[in-house]
Amino acid sequence: MKSFYLFFVLLLLTTSCKKKTPVGETQKEEITVSEKSADFTLVFASCSDQDREQPLWEPILEMKPDLFIWGGDNIYADTDDMAKMKADYDKALADPGYARLAASTKITGTWDDHDFGKNDAGMEWDKKWEAQQLALDFLGASEDDPRRTREGLYASEVHETDAGSIKFILLDTRYFRSSLKQSEIEGRRYDSWTTEEGGDMLGDAQWTWLEEELKDDAHDFTVIVSSVQFLNDGHGWEKWGNMPSEMTRMYDALTNAKARNIFFLSGDRHMAEVSVNADAGLGYPLVDFTSGGLTHTWIDGATEGNEYRVSNVVKRLNYGLILFDFESMEVTFQIRGEDNFLYEEFQQKY
Repeated sequence: MKSFYLFFVLLLLTTSCKKKTPVGETQKEEITVSEKSADFTLVFASCSDQDREQPLWEPILEMKPDLFIWGGDNIYADTDDMAKMKADYDKALADPGYARLAASTKITGTWDDHDFGKNDAGMEWDKKWEAQQLALDFLGASEDDPRRTREGLYASEVHETDAGSIKFILLDTRYFRSSLKQSEIEGRRYDSWTTEEGGDMLGDAQWTWLEEELKDDAHDFTVIVSSVQFLNDGHGWEKWGNMPSEMTRMYDALTNAKARNIFFLSGDRHMAEVSVNADAGLGYPLVDFTSGGLTHTWIDGATEGNEYRVSNVVKRLNYGLILFDFESMEVTFQIRGEDNFLYEEFQQKY
């Protein structure tokens, strides 16, 4: 009888200690970096409000990334007062978790509208140059960084490993972007311009620069960071699809590129998903991996259709973990959340 009682108590303890599945989500197997080897570990994240709780820095630190990339909305400033914007950046920098990451990990990135200074703003924003300098301060750019004297936050950098190299192309989808077409449909903010109506996303100088960068075939992978989504065209928010002529130009640039094994990282949406175009004309599928947000998501919002979606949509706090294997030429995309809970995983072999 005593042995039965002890067995029953142990059973209760075992079942009560199991990790709970978040409401509305399917339990996923947890995979740590130690269990899944990687030659290069990248963390990508967006949508971080400096005035909200910051619960994901510890899970990110546990992954010991080789590089952290900001995908935009790195703070929520929304102001033409540069003193206020600097104070917002200072608050973000002072967060203990982020300070630990900055002390141990290379950090780079681009911006989006809320750190640009105005919601959904583009080339018309009159504080964009001042905001650019503060963004560069936040990213730790040197005084002789070309972006200190050149309009636009776009840049490229290469990260070498013993196994191979990765080129990162950081786009600026704010500084030169032309106006958006307001939608008259309820619940939809923007409609797409027609090809004839045009619309500009990158501006002439950045396009020329990008096309030159894509001639570089010296690296195993090429990662394009765009603050707004490239593939998902099913929603009424900001996206490349609002300007079809620019999407066409990007596809032309990609198909003519000498750069190898290209994929996109995007933010902005306060949710995470993996989109894949298997017929992009590259000789391999084109992935657009979206991650957001670090501090807040719109969990009750409707989820639009997306013909390229190959994952569930994650509307919990999340960050993106990307693992590069140069021997197998495989990239693993993971959507992770609090306690490093693994929501989704997608693998693409190149």
